[in-house]
Amino acid sequence: MGPRGRRFESCRPDHHPPIHRSNTGDCHVKSTVEKLSPTRAKVTISVTPEELKPSITHAYGHIAEDINIPGFRKGKVPPAIIDQRVGKSAVLEHAVNESLDGFYRTAVTEHKLRPLGRPEADIVEWPSDKDFSGDLQLSIEVDVRPEIDLPNYSGLKLTVDAVEVSDEEVAEELDNLRSRFGTLITVDRPATTGDFAQIDLIAAISGVEVDNASGISYEVGSGDLIDGIDEALDSLSAGETTTFNSKLMGGEHEGETAEITVTVIAVKERELPTADDDFAQIASEFDTIAELTDSLKVNVERSKVFGQGTQAREKLVEQLLESVEVPIPTAIIEDEVRRHLEGENRLEDAEHRAEVTESSEKTFRQQILLDTIAEAEKVQVSQDELTQYLIQGASQYGMDPSEFVQALSGNGQIPSMVAEVARNKALAIALGKAEVVDTNGNAVDLSEFVAVPDEDEDEDDEIEEDDSDAEAVAAEADAEAEAAEAKAAKAKAAKAAAAKKKAAAAKE
Repeated sequence: MGPRGRRFESCRPDHHPPIHRSNTGDCHVKSTVEKLSPTRAKVTISVTPEELKPSITHAYGHIAEDINIPGFRKGKVPPAIIDQRVGKSAVLEHAVNESLDGFYRTAVTEHKLRPLGRPEADIVEWPSDKDFSGDLQLSIEVDVRPEIDLPNYSGLKLTVDAVEVSDEEVAEELDNLRSRFGTLITVDRPATTGDFAQIDLIAAISGVEVDNASGISYEVGSGDLIDGIDEALDSLSAGETTTFNSKLMGGEHEGETAEITVTVIAVKERELPTADDDFAQIASEFDTIAELTDSLKVNVERSKVFGQGTQAREKLVEQLLESVEVPIPTAIIEDEVRRHLEGENRLEDAEHRAEVTESSEKTFRQQILLDTIAEAEKVQVSQDELTQYLIQGASQYGMDPSEFVQALSGNGQIPSMVAEVARNKALAIALGKAEVVDTNGNAVDLSEFVAVPDEDEDEDDEIEEDDSDAEAVAAEADAEAEAAEAKAAKAKAAKAAAAKKKAAAAKE
């Protein structure tokens, strides 16, 4: 038989660890919970022979399918023969291994625990491997969600920046629009910020070339390529070459320092069209530059109003976190930091480790705060809300909505997405109960950013965090995305037709 006190790990480290169903029946095994710390609990489970019996029967059936005994068909090997050939100890170990998660699930549900990480189970005492008599004694430790005293957020006062649009900001928006219609012309002078340089790059480590790229068009000063490239290109003319050292951003040598050789093939500057009525007609639905400028001013103002909403949300969370103590489960944070650093190949970077640790702890505290608000406000997540959230996520990653949903489902991340939607709703509800003013003392209308608690929600439309139908969500996400694309295509066609009509009228 297997060693006593054998340790097991089951479940993934997320807020709702999935546990596979096992053949434990509906028995309510005896269990107790001891709180080891605000973020860790010890579950002690005692399973009687009668409660373990269904798992023993199930184990015999599994083993009968796996072994070949002359004279018996697969799956039809009697228990007595299995006892002779395999041994009761193997049957018992199989039964316990298969039922462990089920007993754990029952205890978690009974005691309303909220597991956060991987439970660690000790088999303290095994039943007899002679006749299966005696209780199975389990001791399981797991990180759990801490309980916090929710601060009062009703009437909380928040101050955000006032919405003030300057002529310079409007002019900058107009220049950005003009740049989209600009043309690149080759110039015979050194490159400077804002120019487009056509370049060749070679990366070498210890004198050995490890990567290269030719004919890249790069906007000097954008910072979109590699550290040090902007400084290297500044004042460099066509035909000139220089070198600099930088850490590689991808490939098998990611994170390693290489000597970068950059050669400028050509320097081009962007020539902007004149900001006049003709430009307004080409670049927009407006006939005059004055109308276009007024529209850009409205856009800047709308952007700043959106910024007020974002600022209010951030300040609300900051103020609430300052007034509540959220215990941190050290092991979970360490696991998260390790995964992050391994992904970046920066395990030995102590400074970056400290930054990631601080960020992970802040994120954890915020999640616990919003989860608690969501429970207090009885937040529910509907199918439509989840679908919209997933469509936005797919768009951010440039993925097809259905493929995005299937990828999340395959990684067991749909429950996490449901939890994130619930947190967003909880924050919107809390924001709706706050008093928000700008720096001028004026009340700020954030009606677009707030929500009210759910009332009489359609139960059939509510999404459970551990019971989402990924295929249904994917299908709905696809339908929503297709409808949005069709609407956008129709609007684009209408705009193109209007522009064509204006151009024809101008020629006449």
